[in-house]
Order: sequence, then structure tokens, then C-alpha cells
Amino acid sequence: MTPFTKILTAVDFSENSESAFDYALTLAANFDAELTIIHVINEPVDLRGFYVPHISFVELEKEIEESAARMMAEFCAARLGDFSNYKTEIITGIPHEEITATASRINASLIVIGTHGRTGLDRILFGSTAERVVRSAACPVLTVRLPIVP
Repeated sequence: MTPFTKILTAVDFSENSESAFDYALTLAANFDAELTIIHVINEPVDLRGFYVPHISFVELEKEIEESAARMMAEFCAARLGDFSNYKTEIITGIPHEEITATASRINASLIVIGTHGRTGLDRILFGSTAERVVRSAACPVLTVRLPIVP
């Protein structure tokens, strides 16, 4: 087995991604690996031509990016403890494409990603970011699902 030297994890600040992050952090600490934590802002809907009170489209995009950066800083401050071998990125795009592109760009040896456990019609309509990452990533992918509580 090739050792994990660069681990990528994607967070959307949900309970699922927090659980996956815990696995990524534990693996990074145990393997003395660099941890890259990304948040992908889904490509915003173009609201030009629609009435959005008191804010322009450019201002809205800027506000979303600033909010994501603030959430990432708070997330890292609360969860990383004394782990210091990490970097963060806020990226705008289609989540599964940006996750796999970032993994390729940084030469990740592992991607750790949470799943939402969608089934049935939800899965058909919305698909699964994790599933798409698994199918297209060039490196191993560890998917983490929250335990099902009876």
C-alpha cells in the first residue's frame, strides 16, 4: 500500500462532512500527512435580471465567499486542535468536479468525503457528490456515512 502523504477532505459544514473530517484528521495525524480542507461553493444561480432587494449579484457572490471563509476559519479553529500540517481552500464550482480537480492538482493520495445517504427519488434527482467523486477520482476515496440511529 502506498502511504498517505496528502489527504484531501471536502466540508460543507454539515454533520456528515464533520464526521468525515474527523476521519481525515485522524488519518492525517497517524500518517503524518498534509491535510487539505476544501469547501466548494456550488456555482451560484445567475440572478441578474431578477429583483433581489438591496444587493447586487456581485455583492451577493462576495458575501457568500466571505461567509464561507469565515465558516471555514471557525470550523478549523474548533476542530483542528494542535494539528498544524493543513491548508484550506474555498472554491466556486461544481462540487464533484472541484473535489477531483483539487485532488489531482495537489497530488492527493486519499480523498475523505461524507455521504448524505440519499436513497430512492432523492438520489435519482440530485445524484451523489460522493458517488461522482468515487467514480472519477484518480486516487482512493474513503466515504463516511453517519451511523443510522434506530
